[in-house]
Amino acid sequence: MSDVVVENLARHWGPTKALDGVSFKVEAGSFAVLLGPSGCGKSTLLRLIAGLETPTGGSIRIAGKDVTGLPPAKRGIAMVFQSYALFPHLSVAQNICFGLEVRHVDAAERKRRLERAAELLGLTKLLDRKPSQLSGGQQQRVALGRAIVAQAPVCLMDEPLSNLDAQLRHEMRLEIRELQRRLSMTMIYVTHDQVEAMTMADQVVLLRDGRIEQDAAPDELYANPATIFAARFIGTPPMNVVDLDDAGHIAETQGGAGALGVRPEDIVVVPHETPGAIQARVESIEYLGADTLIAARKGAGRLVARVPGKAKIEAGAAIGLAWTQEAQHIFDNRTGRRVADPPA
Repeated sequence: MSDVVVENLARHWGPTKALDGVSFKVEAGSFAVLLGPSGCGKSTLLRLIAGLETPTGGSIRIAGKDVTGLPPAKRGIAMVFQSYALFPHLSVAQNICFGLEVRHVDAAERKRRLERAAELLGLTKLLDRKPSQLSGGQQQRVALGRAIVAQAPVCLMDEPLSNLDAQLRHEMRLEIRELQRRLSMTMIYVTHDQVEAMTMADQVVLLRDGRIEQDAAPDELYANPATIFAARFIGTPPMNVVDLDDAGHIAETQGGAGALGVRPEDIVVVPHETPGAIQARVESIEYLGADTLIAARKGAGRLVARVPGKAKIEAGAAIGLAWTQEAQHIFDNRTGRRVADPPA
């Protein structure tokens, strides 16, 4: 197993800074996700680790070895691309073993690795087929098989599930995570899908505009977002963030120095006149089956509450909203960062 250490990594194209001083460490045998919106630099970062791009500055170490100037073949990595990159004229077996043949691995060893990968991925009966005869999920497994037979200690994956439908993405998430654990691979996985990040990762590196917004375990990222951006990016629906006035109340107009954050599931809907509750008016209701989302307006702020089951409430109704002090997060609107010790 190999760890991956990125230190002060940068990639500039003239005045454009795709990455600007990124540093983090992925422990050996762990699953790290590079998460963020389109254009945040996550795919560029993965390509730099792979050796497909040249950094403007900084360093990359794999298993303690500085690989910043090494070509991809010398880095001890395997990579799975978004497009799968399968050769249409080759069979499944030939696609999986292509890299081994290029590296002149002997036939007996290629056969042994192929059989093991095919068994792990459920491809044994498909080895003679061409990619055009496979489903999207099967093609994804072939791409994974090529990474497995390489026996590289580090595997990089660039949005590998984006071409699959929702049900198949769910199944493949489980398969990839299980494979990573069984093979004890160090995996770095790029996605813009927070569900993939939260369900698969040991570590989430959240990127924004070429910088790291937060680097934490999924539960820590969700429970203690370091910034307003992190709070709003993680969660479905995301954390409510509303401006506060100088007295610490929800502002009647936007632009206060402070902001309050609270997760929808932490908000309790109570009668309008309940002492201590925030008085609000319902704007919309979304029934989702297991629960209901209630959006209500208070001053300049809009708060969404997630309540179990089907709520017996209508748009326009006056309601009260309440939550515990432990459930609230205070942010500095000027910096966007969380206030470490918020006032009561």
